[in-house]
Amino acid sequence: MAPVRSKLIAGLLLGSLLIALAAPGPAAASRGPTVSGALSALLHSSMIEPTVYSQDLAIYVAAKKAVGNLRGTRRSELQAVLTNTQALAASGQLTPSRLPIAFLTLERNRQWWTTEPLLAPSARVAFPDSELVWEHYAGQGVQVQWLATFGEGNGYFANHENTRLHQLLSEVIPLASARAGGIAWEYMFNFDGGVPPWTSGLSQGTAIQLLARAYSRYHEPALLTAAQQALGIFNTPPPQGIRVTAANGAALYAQYSFAPSDRILNGFIQSVVGLYDYTSITKDPLGLSLFEAGDAEARALVPRYDTGFWSMYDQHGESNLSYHELLTEFLQHLCERTRKGPPLGTPAPLTADGIYCTTAQRFTADLTTPPVLSLLSTTLRTSTRAGVKVSLSKTSRVTLTVKRGSKVVWTVTATVPGGHPRLLWQTPRAPGSYSVTLTATDLAGNTASASGTIALKH
Repeated sequence: MAPVRSKLIAGLLLGSLLIALAAPGPAAASRGPTVSGALSALLHSSMIEPTVYSQDLAIYVAAKKAVGNLRGTRRSELQAVLTNTQALAASGQLTPSRLPIAFLTLERNRQWWTTEPLLAPSARVAFPDSELVWEHYAGQGVQVQWLATFGEGNGYFANHENTRLHQLLSEVIPLASARAGGIAWEYMFNFDGGVPPWTSGLSQGTAIQLLARAYSRYHEPALLTAAQQALGIFNTPPPQGIRVTAANGAALYAQYSFAPSDRILNGFIQSVVGLYDYTSITKDPLGLSLFEAGDAEARALVPRYDTGFWSMYDQHGESNLSYHELLTEFLQHLCERTRKGPPLGTPAPLTADGIYCTTAQRFTADLTTPPVLSLLSTTLRTSTRAGVKVSLSKTSRVTLTVKRGSKVVWTVTATVPGGHPRLLWQTPRAPGSYSVTLTATDLAGNTASASGTIALKH
């Protein structure tokens, strides 16, 4: 599987210029290694070849030059990627295995922001002769979207698009970084408090699923080796890995290596699905151990994430519509697998299958079930910014309309979570009885209404 990095270089700078640029000055050294200094150190210690040094330094120099010629959004986007690369070098994390993804990211951003159109946030793009999926993270440039990339690969596998699948695999394997005693596909940008390089149980679980499936079809040793090495983060605690120890040997696999306290269910369930598929194909005892640890924790967590009307995204709040649908899909996948039995083929079904199947069915029904809504406030003060308290079964867009007689005196609309949220009412001076109408539309478009009265008093 040939690397693609050499295709990115339009031309190398003269060797003498590269050597001059590689020498860091005293000010740079006091801040930690510069990019050129880090590359030079790797070269002089024989950790990288001269061709790698020359190519990566050329990418860096070209990006710095491009930043100086750009303005506005284009400049800030490319500068962010350049800054992230410089931070890796300064922290000593610009290691040999990390160079391919770091400098591919830098070069692709130089290409995009100097020649291509501006992008909306979350827009996905591709480059010629490549199967990698890139996404625009506003203020962080375009970045490899590993979950989407591995998801594309699973689609190619299912549809027998062998040429495209081989191309994708030939690109992704050289872009993995050494991490947690194995390899991981790392993200090279700042996100939600995390700084690069970080990784994800969700994307890594999908990666081992794809690699194992591809190995089952093509029997290429490199695919099996990559899948085996990718287990490292599942057996290592954060921040290097994603394994969060739970009770009785169970384990939660974190969505983000930098946020082990987050309990994001959809990513965890998909990582368990990936471990099941990997183990059922490879018969790897380590894969079985990791699956069983995750499965034990998932059985305990899943019921807690069912509000009775909707799913929870994490331990703090409800899923939005896309995450609710995604979690439902992942639970259904785990339902189908555990009904067959453990991944090494024991005939008896796992006790977890009832939890996964039943919860997936409930979450599917939630998509067509209207919210349950009622008015809780009965008395408020006049001339105040009052909170009208309601009871709501799940996140919805709620409209509060207040009348005195036939006249509408107040209306407000807000998206609020399930529970007992409050809606603003700037109450009038006049005391008396006011009629209230509530309408709620949940995230899936189901609507409900309720009514009542509120007495205003001085």
